[in-house]
Amino acid sequence: MPADPATGRIIVKLTTILIWVVVIGSAFAFAWWKGYLQRLSLYVLQTREELRKCTWPTWDELKGSTVLVAISILILGGFTVVVDWVFVHLMFVISRT
Repeated sequence: MPADPATGRIIVKLTTILIWVVVIGSAFAFAWWKGYLQRLSLYVLQTREELRKCTWPTWDELKGSTVLVAISILILGGFTVVVDWVFVHLMFVISRT
């Protein structure tokens, strides 16, 4: 062990990095050997092809849908608050009698 603590910390950090490089490299080599990387590459290519076939909304359609979803969330949230308030008061009235 080196006499300087800073040198010791550097050696420990470098050893940790080396271990992680070996582990990740081994995992990559195993995936390559088993053909997982080729299948993943094929999956990504097929996914990109399918996404090109999709019809994407225009900017105006996207803004309109976003506003509609926000309004729906507010209405549903308000309804939940009102129903909760009614049930709390109903339970309070029932428990008092």
